[in-house]
Amino acid sequence: MQKLLVIRNDKLGDFMLIFPALALIKKANPQLKITALVPKYTAPMAELCPYIDDIIIDAQDKKDKAQFKQVLQTIKAANFDAVISFFSNWHNAKLVWLSGIKYRLAPATKLAQLAYNHRLTQRRSRSLKPEFEYNLDLARVFLQDQHLPLDESPPPYLVISQEILHTQKSKLQQHLGITQNKKWIFLHSGTGGSANNLSLVQYAELIKETLQQFDAYIILTAGPNESEKAHQLAQLVNSPNVVMYDKNEGLLDFTYSLACADLFIAGSTGPLHICGALNVPTIGFFPSHRSATPLRWQPINDPNRHLAFSPPNEEKVLSNIKIKEIFPQIRDFIHHLWY
Repeated sequence: MQKLLVIRNDKLGDFMLIFPALALIKKANPQLKITALVPKYTAPMAELCPYIDDIIIDAQDKKDKAQFKQVLQTIKAANFDAVISFFSNWHNAKLVWLSGIKYRLAPATKLAQLAYNHRLTQRRSRSLKPEFEYNLDLARVFLQDQHLPLDESPPPYLVISQEILHTQKSKLQQHLGITQNKKWIFLHSGTGGSANNLSLVQYAELIKETLQQFDAYIILTAGPNESEKAHQLAQLVNSPNVVMYDKNEGLLDFTYSLACADLFIAGSTGPLHICGALNVPTIGFFPSHRSATPLRWQPINDPNRHLAFSPPNEEKVLSNIKIKEIFPQIRDFIHHLWY
């Protein structure tokens, strides 16, 4: 087997959670050429991924027949030996079925499974384990079918060179007016349209408590259309140690900046999972409902470098999290990381 197509063409955070699975496959067969089908906006991360050799950009409008045909023709022309669809829907099933790829693997959880001749029953909706583990299970089945070894790799799953990190830190110092004699805590108060998040008041309280305990800069990040919200948060805190990073220079530059963080704090968002891949320490806030729990969307950094919170008593609203009650855990976590 020489060519594998992998599909994870939904959201950024979901895409980052296939990195351990790709690492497992690539380690088992370094000569295997892995191509990823991804949407345009996650393509920079696919290009940065050390386990992906090539990318195919998916149709922007899934209902556009001309775009669908173009993607299908690109897949057919590549002559893949196998495909793993980590995300199964009708669009992907139709692409895979019409592509003529001989080995087709996907979760056996939807009617779309009929397009695949290799299936794994997972019941992801039960959220019994992390999403990245469900992805690893698919990779394990693929490797077992190919009679290849299972030798899993520890974090990090994404490494930025020291040269790039040095350049990026100097750039951030100049742009943000900060120095490297304090720790850099990145905080992302946006949601990216996925899981909900803490309120600005809660984040302001968290920042104030943190700055009382630690000599650090809080660097507020913002995604598209989130800059105003981040500025409001900065005003609520009103501290010279809180700075704004909302200059949009693309996902690749943002990833380089996240790699400079000593700690990253956010809800269950794409940036949290980028930091997970980089093995940057993370603090995440998650809803309690089954499809969005801390277990299901656990990032892929080392477990002792991640701290998760969700509302008490299976309440779904993050506004029920009391910052003063949880801050001792946060303080101890940060202290253990840095001292």
